[in-house]
Amino acid sequence: MTRSGRPALAVVGATGAVGTVLLQILSQRADVWGEIRLIASPRSAGRKLTVRGEETEVVALTEEAFDGIDVALFDVPDEVAARWAPVAVARGAVVVDNSGAFRMDPEVPLVVPEVNPHTARIRPRGILANPNCTTLSMIVAVGALHAEFGLRELVVSSCQAVSGAGHAGVRTLREQLSLVAGTELGTGPGDVRRAVGDDTGPFADPVALNVVPWAGSLREDGWSSEEMEVRDESRKVLGLPRLPVAVTCVRVPVITVHSLTVHARFEHEVTVDGAREILATAPGVVLYDNPAAGEFPTPADVVGTDPTWVGRVRRALDDPTALELFVCGDNLRKGAALNTAQIAELVALPARS
Repeated sequence: MTRSGRPALAVVGATGAVGTVLLQILSQRADVWGEIRLIASPRSAGRKLTVRGEETEVVALTEEAFDGIDVALFDVPDEVAARWAPVAVARGAVVVDNSGAFRMDPEVPLVVPEVNPHTARIRPRGILANPNCTTLSMIVAVGALHAEFGLRELVVSSCQAVSGAGHAGVRTLREQLSLVAGTELGTGPGDVRRAVGDDTGPFADPVALNVVPWAGSLREDGWSSEEMEVRDESRKVLGLPRLPVAVTCVRVPVITVHSLTVHARFEHEVTVDGAREILATAPGVVLYDNPAAGEFPTPADVVGTDPTWVGRVRRALDDPTALELFVCGDNLRKGAALNTAQIAELVALPARS
């Protein structure tokens, strides 16, 4: 606790893509923090970044960097989080981790403040986990519907932005777009691939003028790690360990904002009017749904905003217990940085949870 009487916060990985957005969010939200300490790898130490309107020098990641810190936000690779999060806890901090290192640990709550804020209170390892950005892009809306109707099956397909792969993903798409812009490419088999060459960055195939039905690494029976994360994390956040979930993850040529088609099946018959009323009043959700007027969420309009946007709300044609939705969420804000900041606020202001 700082001399101001407010808790001290550390941001580990402050120079990364999500860290950059996190500093913006910390400057925009209600200021509940005393000191905000910026931590990164030794090669980034000494850089100065702006947070809350002040230039703050980045310090190197060491054990001593956590001295006096109450809450530490981690946005680093899994292996870095696995090593350093317990160090921060041992130094007296509560860790909020945005990596995949602890998400499925039974002793680490997986927290979405609009859905399961109570889980943040009990943290036997001193660590709280942030879900994957794809899960977070839809789970607030799905959670609101589940609370009313009782979810019993979930089928989703994602359209994932390249920023989900970090700075390298964004750089790759922009470079590829410069190679194909103003051409007639995309009209013959293999022409885009030949123009782009062998360097497809973090993606298996060219992403410009293309969609790539893959995100993550290979898991058993042909599933990707990203698909398994959406399944496992949805179950954990919603408290439904046996929920049937089917996921297909697709990378699309969008810089930021993940979009998902959602087929959600419930315990009883549902109505569109009832679903729309729930979504229109759910915290963290914007209902934007008037196809006759061309109104439905798209990444071009959702980028840079905090809520989950929902449109195309329909009852399934062949199942009166199922709804079809189209959902968009900024994968760097609610999908990562914002949810991390919200979890940290639950720790700093426990009465709110």
